[in-house]
Amino acid sequence: MKPFSEMGLNPQLVEALKRINFINATDVQEQVIPVAMQGKDIVVRAKTGTGKTCAFLVPIKQMSRPSREPEALIIVPTRELALQILEMTNRLGYGNRNVAVVYGGASINMQIQSLKRNPSIVIGTPGRIIDLMERGELRIESIRFLVLDEADTMLDIGFIDDIEFILSKTPGSKQTLLFSATMPDKIIQVARRYMHDMQVIKVGTGDELVVTKIKHLYVVSEGRQKFGALLAYIKQYNPKKAIIFAQTQYAASAIHDALQQQGYEAILLHGGLTQARREHSLRQFKGGARFMIATNVAARGIDILGVSDVINFDLPEDPHIYVHRVGRSARMDADGRAFSITVPQEREIVKDIEYMAKIHLERISLNTAPYSNIQIFRRSGRGPDFRRGGQDQGRGHWGHGRQGDTRGGGRYGHSQPADSRFRGDRSRGVRTHSKFR
Repeated sequence: MKPFSEMGLNPQLVEALKRINFINATDVQEQVIPVAMQGKDIVVRAKTGTGKTCAFLVPIKQMSRPSREPEALIIVPTRELALQILEMTNRLGYGNRNVAVVYGGASINMQIQSLKRNPSIVIGTPGRIIDLMERGELRIESIRFLVLDEADTMLDIGFIDDIEFILSKTPGSKQTLLFSATMPDKIIQVARRYMHDMQVIKVGTGDELVVTKIKHLYVVSEGRQKFGALLAYIKQYNPKKAIIFAQTQYAASAIHDALQQQGYEAILLHGGLTQARREHSLRQFKGGARFMIATNVAARGIDILGVSDVINFDLPEDPHIYVHRVGRSARMDADGRAFSITVPQEREIVKDIEYMAKIHLERISLNTAPYSNIQIFRRSGRGPDFRRGGQDQGRGHWGHGRQGDTRGGGRYGHSQPADSRFRGDRSRGVRTHSKFR
């Protein structure tokens, strides 16, 4: 580990790092900072929790110069990640007037006022950034640094068109730093279109699917018995601190309420909550709550130490999402455990994950008999709860009465393509992902 004092940083920056007890660089910081200070475009594969925020903020601060326009634009997928980066800018000595944070779900007028103070750094989510650009309140034609953090998340939730729109409005002379836990082909394609002579830095051993220290378990359950399987796993394996992933906000809320009824300390995190409640939930989980039930979008990019188990109440179809989720139980080289509750139709998904991640998922048996009468997803009168991988008279398997996807039986009975509610439709002047900004 290389000391920051030996990395060519100015003494004031080294002292600021020292004040927050950052003496030696982490692997990602040691590899990225010197290259970034050479002005090169960089694509970085690194897990959340490796110190990547500091890896891009330090060179930006080192190379910054007085300007009346924003020097750096940092694009992130979620409000929580934006606020985490803001916290780090404060710790590095940026004043409140030097940084503006913009995201949906908060007063746009207050954010406009923060932009009028001529901040040197703007941190924001794609939808709100575009809103402010279209209002003429945010000008990015002269930025010197562009950071895309959690780029694979933005791809997952349909922000890729918005990202390309923003990139098209930035100067060709800017320096671009792209950070992603995984490297799907689409990310590389975007990087090649908008970056110059990019350098790829991969942090960590082996390939990008760094999950070998985790024990991978799964159980096959009929849909209506999935909550019973969850309770049986908790009883048998006694996880110390766990994140439980659900596919929808509806499911996350139902699981949260049911766990609390069973006497467990559980908190909820999804995009439908107010910002204040989401921040409160994170404080509770970091402060000692045992279970956090979350949707994938809301939890991406959040770094929480001490997670012993990641539980997939709903198994993701994309192996990259599986890998990124379960990696949360192996922070800073700690061992961890991943448990997935599957239904019989998902056998091929399990095989795909094993093949792509080069891991083995061990099938286990659980004693679900004591919980067989617990039902948390009730019939809506228009279709069964927990039907997976198809339709039942055009209704969603969660039992909430959504129209099924008639073009092939969507997993959750949505009437739109999976990402259509996240993606802006510029051709008709309609933006449909505002609640995730």
